[in-house]
Amino acid sequence: QVQLVESGGGLVQPGGSLRLSCAASGIIFSFSVMDWYRQAPGKQRELVATITRGSNTNYADSVKGRSTISRDNAKNTVYLQMNNLKPEDTAVYYCHTKRASYGYWGQGTQVTVSS
Repeated sequence: QVQLVESGGGLVQPGGSLRLSCAASGIIFSFSVMDWYRQAPGKQRELVATITRGSNTNYADSVKGRSTISRDNAKNTVYLQMNNLKPEDTAVYYCHTKRASYGYWGQGTQVTVSS
């Protein structure tokens, strides 16, 4: 059974930082591509960042230069470090992966950027 459990969200002021974590189980983590998505109220879910099993990374233009995705295969955990946060980064952030072509999602963690 695949489980993805996100943590690390919260309320932060503009310009602040957060590190999101996603602990995975039920997959061969070191072989898995891991993604972070986000969904703001009234908007479609969008891809934020991806990390391959070889730790190659890709970012949405909206977060490029402000965010870093990384992975710790020993802990089966993927991280998203977000810096210089802006109000438009406010969203529920979801961890995502695939196993046997089926997509799995975590429950999400809320990030609110507000003064």
